[in-house]
Amino acid sequence: MAEENLEDTIGAGTETDAPQADSPAAEEDAPQSESSAAAEEDAARVAEATTSGENLAHGVDASIDSQPGNASGTEAGKRNRRAEKVGIVASDKMTKTVVVRVDRKVRHPKYRRYIRRTSKFMAHDETGATVGDKVRIIETRPLSARKRWRVIEIVQKA
Repeated sequence: MAEENLEDTIGAGTETDAPQADSPAAEEDAPQSESSAAAEEDAARVAEATTSGENLAHGVDASIDSQPGNASGTEAGKRNRRAEKVGIVASDKMTKTVVVRVDRKVRHPKYRRYIRRTSKFMAHDETGATVGDKVRIIETRPLSARKRWRVIEIVQKA
């Protein structure tokens, strides 16, 4: 009977000879899954980025994300990508509104010559631009039925 107990303890000892999960030998023997390796890399990248002041969730700087009234952080990124155009004020007869003429050159598909195309944009003007002024306009939310641009600066006075 004592021999049976001895064999049980010896058998139990052979099971403990296998590498433990916490030991370095177990890490070498067991291959790491790709997802856990990727997760570790992501964790390291997030830790590094958060110390540098970036917000990886939105891909914007933390200072932009933390501004008051900026719920999502991506809103500021979209605002920075708004279209800007430079044109000449064609009319200033409306109150706080100017009509800006923007010229662009387009290559003719058949004759390969450049043609000047003109577009007119109604823009909200708080700066007081007059006819002939060169102004920079930026895309904005709809302000009226036809007004979706805003004058941000007068580049050159007439």
